[in-house]
Amino acid sequence: MFKKLFGEHGAKNVVTLFHKPSSQPSTRVFTILKQAHATAVSHSTEDQASSHTAQEKAERHEFELDVTEEAPTSDQLKNILEYLGGPTAGAAGKIIKGARDESDALRRLNDDGESFVRPVVVDWNQGKAVAGENESEILNLLRSIPKETKKA
Repeated sequence: MFKKLFGEHGAKNVVTLFHKPSSQPSTRVFTILKQAHATAVSHSTEDQASSHTAQEKAERHEFELDVTEEAPTSDQLKNILEYLGGPTAGAAGKIIKGARDESDALRRLNDDGESFVRPVVVDWNQGKAVAGENESEILNLLRSIPKETKKA
């Protein structure tokens, strides 16, 4: 499983949405990701003999979409904070209510998983994350997924 998640040749990137269905921003992000995933999957299954010139411009690289309503683990939270720019970027306060820094964020997460602010989109393979519902940032993250290379 670790090989598949962390860049095995031919494996898809895993993009996780930390989701809260009762949150409108989270629901909007979920819709964006579902649409992007459907687009990526449909492009990968097109008949190889057909013309792809128009599709290539809009192509999204394939990824596995993982949606969870759970808060991240402590290790995941450390990675997410790093992906958001590290301790000097103020990332802790963006994704953990009231957190001042990484250690405060970890303490608050362990005390109350509800302090984790959703939505957060994470591309574990590339080490990138987007906190909130900024559609252009999310789409940029998805566009930066490396094109899948298939074994010959």
